Amino acid sequence: MKRSRKYIEASKKLEKRIYTVKEAMEALKDVAYTKFDGTVELSIKLGIDPKKSDQMVRGAVVLPAGTGKSKRVLVIASGEKIKEAEDSNADYVGGEEIVDKIAAGWLEFDAVIATPDVMKNVAKLGKILGPRGLMPNPKVGTVTFDVAKAIGDLKAGKVEFRTDKTGSLNVPVGKLSFAIDALVENCRTLMEAVTKAKPATAKGKYIKKIYASTTMSPSIELDISTLEIKAA
Repeated sequence: MKRSRKYIEASKKLEKRIYTVKEAMEALKDVAYTKFDGTVELSIKLGIDPKKSDQMVRGAVVLPAGTGKSKRVLVIASGEKIKEAEDSNADYVGGEEIVDKIAAGWLEFDAVIATPDVMKNVAKLGKILGPRGLMPNPKVGTVTFDVAKAIGDLKAGKVEFRTDKTGSLNVPVGKLSFAIDALVENCRTLMEAVTKAKPATAKGKYIKKIYASTTMSPSIELDISTLEIKAA
């Protein structure tokens, strides 16, 4: 892959070693060269077999400092839960008519919450929402009757994580403009959730490697021990 001159210059500023999480966040700020506020992301290589369904790692966690991105939340519900969603500042609220609108191509939202009683209709959207990571799921708290809490969590900085076909996770933990301590705390909170999500059938070392990067930066390998987690 051909790299840009600025990317190569940024790479030269980084030492060839493993960084503490705090050092990594400081380094990412130091080598940043984009004009926009880049997203900081953790890439986590796990010791699982991604071909086995019982070893999929999936979950969600509210980052204490948020993500730096405002999410447009859609709630699909019925009855009094529609009013609850409207009162809880959902960006879009509806019932069956919203399902039809999405089926027709409307996708102007970043997250979807559905109450259990409407999931029969929402399930029809699996081929549309699933590949985009938008399908409501009880495992991450987006299929629930507690609509107000679900909306509040998403607005506060809730992120979902799910292993890809290589057995890795790629999760945003904030923006470059965040304070160092805020980024560090977000990283630790995410890794605590990932550690708790370890499948019972996973054998050997669970968390193999962790890298931090921004939207267009080189990646930095992190010292797992500085994230205050046990490398199970």
